This record gives sequence, C-alpha cells and structure tokens, in this order.
Amino acid sequence: MSKISFAGAHTALVTPFKDGELDELTLAALIEFQIQGGISGIVAVGTTGESPTLSHAEHRRVIEIAVNVAAKRVLVIAGTGSNATSEAIELTIEAEKLGADAALVVAPYYNKPSPEGLYRHFRMIAEAVSIPIVLYSIPGRCGIEIPVSVVARLAADCPNVLAIKEAGGKVERVHELRASLPKSFQILSGDDALTLPFMAAGAVGVISVASNIIPTEVEELVQSFLKGDLSTTEGLHTRYEDLFRVLFIEPNPVPIKTALAAKGFCRDDVRLPLCEMTDFNKDLLLKTLNSNKLI
Repeated sequence: MSKISFAGAHTALVTPFKDGELDELTLAALIEFQIQGGISGIVAVGTTGESPTLSHAEHRRVIEIAVNVAAKRVLVIAGTGSNATSEAIELTIEAEKLGADAALVVAPYYNKPSPEGLYRHFRMIAEAVSIPIVLYSIPGRCGIEIPVSVVARLAADCPNVLAIKEAGGKVERVHELRASLPKSFQILSGDDALTLPFMAAGAVGVISVASNIIPTEVEELVQSFLKGDLSTTEGLHTRYEDLFRVLFIEPNPVPIKTALAAKGFCRDDVRLPLCEMTDFNKDLLLKTLNSNKLI
C-alpha cells in the first residue's frame, strides 16, 4: 500500500442523469473538464454524486468510468460508505478492484453506533483492502461525529487509514485532530467556505463542491496556501465566498447541478427525494453565478 498525498483540491463530482438514467457521456466530459482545470483528484459517488439513490450497478459504473477517464492523471477517490459494515466492505473491495486510488468512507448514518462500534466498523473496512481509506465525518448528515479518539486509534492501528474529510464545521476540531494525530495523517476540509480557516488549522486541502464549476480557482486557492502565498488564497476566498454560500442554500447537490446546467454542462436532474430548487433560490444562485462571470 503506497502512501498517497491528498494535498490539493478534490472535486466531489456530481452524477449526471438523462431521462432518469446515468448519463455516461456527460459524466466522462465532466471528469475531463476537471482534469483540464488542474484539479488534484475527483471523488466519485460521494454525497454530491447522489450515492444514496444509485443502484449498486450504477455505483460500480460511475467508479469504472472515473478510473478509465482519469487514466492516472488525477486521483480517483471512490465513495464506499454505508451504515452496514458488510455493505461498506463489499463496496470498498469493489472500488479497489476497479482501480480506485482511495476510498472515502462516511460514518454510519441513522444507526448511531458507539465510539467502539465506529472503530470496529472502520477497522474492518480498512483491513479488507490495501487502498488508502479517507474517513468522512459529517455529523449534520449522519447524526454522529467520528470522535478524535477513534480517528487516533484508527490511524495507529490501520496503516491504510491515512486521512479524514472533516465536515463538522468547527475549526477547533481541526486543531484537536492535528494535535492528536501523527504529522503524516492528512486532514481535508469538507466545506468550501471553511477551506481557508481549516488549512490555517492544519488541513492540507479540500473535497470541494464548488470545484465542479471552478476547478482551476479552487485548486489555486489550496495550492497558494500550501506555497505560503496567503494574499492569493485570501483573495480567492473573498472572491468566491458568496458562491460557496449560495451552493448550499438548498440540499447538496441540487444547487451545484443547477449551476452546471446553467453553464450547459449537464441537466439539473436529481432523483427523489431530492427535487428542483425553488424559483426564489434558483434566481439567487443564477445572480451569484452571473456576478462572478460564470454564466
């Protein structure tokens, strides 16, 4: 198992649909747009990729297309989490077989396991594969947070648990993670609006929603910070802070798909229980895109 650097920006890629079906040609085009934009990596079938409403066959196919189109030019991180440990293991093994560079594994949702249950869940997944595992803590969607103590145990006991996507919205937690983990363990922001403060606290990059439409700019934001060019970082953060905010005025990925549709990249189709934006919010989104000269 090789050590991977996750330093950089990684796009939480949408899954495009057409007439209710996976739009494979558009998916391939979106991935190529990301690569040409200079992105460090893509996340296939994460939350933004509507993983909860994809069939297992579709889940597999999205990862397969991502791996084939990327062709080792960027990292491919496959979303393989589940609230059933057996299913998460199955999905992660499949992602490894398909050639994914790493797996993003979200905390089990709904069943709210104890810290010990969380530890055993992630450890069993990590032990089933050799590819790197990126933990994903997002209490707003899962109802639980992966405790810092559990992350530290996993980092110590599982050589391939290398990183965490932190989407709890608290800068102080990034400080706690950084203080409790080895320097080699990598922290990624899970929120575009918090990339700058999270990196200031010790994160090395972001898994980004906004980079679906501005991959070059989000990558530059991260790389400028890593190079110590804080004026560029702060300038990009300030320039796009309204966009970062408006992309979450309705449940993700509805706004980002609407934005992509406005740019002519794909349809804004989502699967129920998600639905289209309200007219008021859509108008606000389009005005923000226009003010940023994105449409």
